[in-house]
Amino acid sequence: MSRSGAGGLEIDKTMTELQKDPTALDATLKFLYQYSNGNRQTLIANLRAMDIQSNYVFPIATYTVNKNKDQLKALLDEKPGVTFTLPRRVSAPVVAAAPTTATPAATGATETATTTAPSTGETPAAALTPATPAAGDGINWEVRDLFKLSTPKQLVDMYGKENVAVRNATDFAGNDLGKAYYVFPDTDNELEILFAGDTGKIVSFTRENSQWKSPFGIKVGDPIEKLVKMNGRDFRFNAFEWDNGGVVENWQGGQLDKKGVYILLKAVRSGDSKLYDQVIGDKTLSSGNSTVKKIGVVVEKVMFRTGGI
Repeated sequence: MSRSGAGGLEIDKTMTELQKDPTALDATLKFLYQYSNGNRQTLIANLRAMDIQSNYVFPIATYTVNKNKDQLKALLDEKPGVTFTLPRRVSAPVVAAAPTTATPAATGATETATTTAPSTGETPAAALTPATPAAGDGINWEVRDLFKLSTPKQLVDMYGKENVAVRNATDFAGNDLGKAYYVFPDTDNELEILFAGDTGKIVSFTRENSQWKSPFGIKVGDPIEKLVKMNGRDFRFNAFEWDNGGVVENWQGGQLDKKGVYILLKAVRSGDSKLYDQVIGDKTLSSGNSTVKKIGVVVEKVMFRTGGI
């Protein structure tokens, strides 16, 4: 329990002091690792969602993985059939400056401590998880058409107030950006929009099996090899488990360069620590790196930025 694996950070006395009850702490971390399906990147995301301070996330994740990796198969086989919801965050591209977002009063939206739908002068319906719309239902799934919108009201008019929710938004570092508007929240078709001024927008989605038709055909879950093909050449991205880890940093002048496309990547085969340790830390990696190909890097989040942000 001396090395985090993330740039050689040490788990110092601060981490040690947290272990008032080491047995209980280990049991909790073990359960969270199990809940994260034994995936290191998912574990990191869950720790961040629990508001663990950034400096502690990587050491805790590495300690947990190293301590339980020999039990991984058994943990997955014994995963309890219970579910619980971690705090949710909306992430914006780290390269974008924080937009000046309108307050709910200015947009006609209302908000509770959790989630509400924008108001159109009527009392919002009770908060329910909407059903995923079926194919062929007449809904406009073209992401490019969302770029033409200038106000949240237009979004509500297009998809219905029952299908739009308002939630707080933060960037990858946890900085507050104001309000984001969710279309079809908590379904496979969940999509997030941040408005800034008349033209500035960030449109992003994180769900696989989405029906949205995104520019360039990029989808969550796409392998890195598909991105290379779309870009027409290899690109560079930030190594994992560091500031802005997994974010595409440079399209290297390819087809996706300067097109407002921002991608967050994750590794789906991070269980081999000898391989995984080669793709973490304060550095950038090429999409053509042989180790990158072995650990199965895929798209975790797709973001498109347009206008003045």
